[in-house]
Amino acid sequence: MNKKVNVARLSVCSNTTLIILKVIAGFLSGSVSILSEAIHSLMDLLASVVAFFSVRISDTPADENHPYGHGKFENISGVIEAMLIFVAAFWIIFEAVKKIVHPQDIEQIGVGLVVMIIAAIVNIFVSRRLYLVSRETGSIALEADALHLKTDVYTSLGVATGLALMWISGIHLIDPIIAIFVALLILKESFDLFSRAYAPLLDQALPASEVQQITAIIQQHCKDNMTFHKLRSRKAGNYRYIDFHLNLDPRLTVGEAHAICDQIEDDIKNKFEQAEVTIHVEDF
Repeated sequence: MNKKVNVARLSVCSNTTLIILKVIAGFLSGSVSILSEAIHSLMDLLASVVAFFSVRISDTPADENHPYGHGKFENISGVIEAMLIFVAAFWIIFEAVKKIVHPQDIEQIGVGLVVMIIAAIVNIFVSRRLYLVSRETGSIALEADALHLKTDVYTSLGVATGLALMWISGIHLIDPIIAIFVALLILKESFDLFSRAYAPLLDQALPASEVQQITAIIQQHCKDNMTFHKLRSRKAGNYRYIDFHLNLDPRLTVGEAHAICDQIEDDIKNKFEQAEVTIHVEDF
């Protein structure tokens, strides 16, 4: 859990710093694309804060009120983050349209260009750290946070390119157009995130590839006419829940049946970390 919390804290700190830099650069230059990036980073900061607290809560052991653990807090976090990005994207489009209708000159473009490049470099580093830890721990909250920052890398580079083109051409209409492009990219990424985070809240089955691997593990142990049925699976945060019915020879002792179930459970847990396996034993 410490690794998850530490990398979430890193994201909060980096987003806070970048927001300050972008707001300063945006007001100095009057660029709506830079200010849109500041709004984007503000949403990233809120998302990082949500992720920070959700990863701390999600790893809390099961208790009387939450007998299945707290894993879904991460999925709720992902949904909240997706909604925040939706809001940010529409706000960016609103501000960009205002700039198109009432154009304004852009000043100190060089300052904005430098800030955007710095933002891209910082977010490349932080997002890679987040992705690495999210893959190690299976954390949807950290994956969501990494996705935000990855998107921020693209948008920062896009804004930097737009500022450079404005500097060269003197065409200030490029600024709001780039801002709208940034917003559309953000909307697409937020929809993808929402889909991934929301599905486990409906107890959607694990991905087909994982179900196939679980099935293969169970079949390896199905000998002497043993069969299984009613395989079910779901995910909450980084926890996987699997249950199925196993048909065993009624002549087996309780100890023998228990040993078979333990072997199957151990093999599944060796393949998938944070897996909870429930086996219902039945006669042929």
